[in-house]
Amino acid sequence: MKNPRININLTQIRENAERVFENCRNNNISLTGVVKVGAGDIKLAQSFINGGIKSLGDSRLDNIRNLRRSGYQEETVLLRLPQLAEVTEVINYADLSLVSEVVTVKALSEAAVKVCKRHGIIVMIDVGDLREGILPDQIKDFFREIVNLPMLDIRGIGTNVGCYAGVLPTISNTEILIELAEELRDYYSLELPLISGGNTATTRLLSDNTLPEGINHLRIGEAILQGTDITNQRIIKDLQQNNFTMTASIIELKDKPSAPTGEVGYDAFGNIPVYEDRGVRKRAILAVGRQDVKLDGLIPVDEGIKVLGASSDHLLVDVTDKKGCLSTGDELEFYLDYGAILRLMTSPYVYKNYIMS
Repeated sequence: MKNPRININLTQIRENAERVFENCRNNNISLTGVVKVGAGDIKLAQSFINGGIKSLGDSRLDNIRNLRRSGYQEETVLLRLPQLAEVTEVINYADLSLVSEVVTVKALSEAAVKVCKRHGIIVMIDVGDLREGILPDQIKDFFREIVNLPMLDIRGIGTNVGCYAGVLPTISNTEILIELAEELRDYYSLELPLISGGNTATTRLLSDNTLPEGINHLRIGEAILQGTDITNQRIIKDLQQNNFTMTASIIELKDKPSAPTGEVGYDAFGNIPVYEDRGVRKRAILAVGRQDVKLDGLIPVDEGIKVLGASSDHLLVDVTDKKGCLSTGDELEFYLDYGAILRLMTSPYVYKNYIMS
């Protein structure tokens, strides 16, 4: 089989999708499945669909276009704020956009009018994570500019936490959305049917039965893909983990010193490496590198293997303590964190191996 490869257990991802979808439905929460880690991979998206999810979200318009061209007819959500240069395509391919700039909302309205197609928006509120969103005290002024724009449906308001500053979702910062929605409904006579409370990190509140009543929409990817919640550093009960692994082949296997010889300068990425001298060790080089994978997101499946470092195209690992014999050409397998999955799925040099178990 081709190497390097990312092994994707579609069956386990589908089962996670089913459980997350059912949990949300039982709590009167609508769900958008976030498939952006797949870089437009249709088979991965199909596992969400097979799990019952009828709304798919992605940050890249190219990936949403691929979904449409594959025949997907249900709701699509553009998760990254639209670029002004792409508003026409946004209207053509996405049903719903997350927005935070008046000029962008006006451009979406103009594009929607030209093709006579209604478009939904969720206005994003920044409750402290400092990524996208309007500050709460500016929300009424924002709505004043957009509330009467033609061909736009203001579907609700939302927020994002955990992705930039690592701010955790709490009862208090989530309740900000509910309070703002009530004010906007009264002030502008709007329905605002959706209050989108966040991503996988917000599921901790759902699990603890502390999610404030009124939050009725979540955007979830990591929990379905990996069964984890990295922001809260937890494994999610009843979901399956390690649904992705990476396999790479050994292209060199030699006993070598563990510390370099000679004057050490900067490496290819502008860093000065620091090495621990552990004497002569058995070292393997694998045919994958930083161009393909996030190095600190690799966890060896076999005990006795230690990731040493990598250049663009070579991954170096210490295999001295691994039980059994290794030879050039053998494969080593690694568990992956979310960032490593994202890089591997994006790399055109990594083969995708789909598993149905």
